[in-house]
Amino acid sequence: MDDFLLGACAFVFVMVAVSLLVVLRGPGNVARMMAAMLFGTGGIAGLLLLGTLHGMEIVINVVLTLALLAPFATIAFVRAGSVLVRDEADAAAHTEGGPP
Repeated sequence: MDDFLLGACAFVFVMVAVSLLVVLRGPGNVARMMAAMLFGTGGIAGLLLLGTLHGMEIVINVVLTLALLAPFATIAFVRAGSVLVRDEADAAAHTEGGPP
């Protein structure tokens, strides 16, 4: 069972490394954010596997705490994007002579 967990952990970390390449070369901000979320999820999965493999409960607790905090990055990204879109729409309305 230990060999299977170690192999699964290695596979997850290889996939995380591939997603890091997507983050670095991504075509846009949305693709980069999705790859970063995949990076976080893969890291959480790999660390959970390692914590289970070695029986380290503190690692499992820390990883689960990080898993609870990870969605806030996505929420912040979406909120920042919506503010940016709203600001661009306001700027376009002012340049076209529309109502303020």
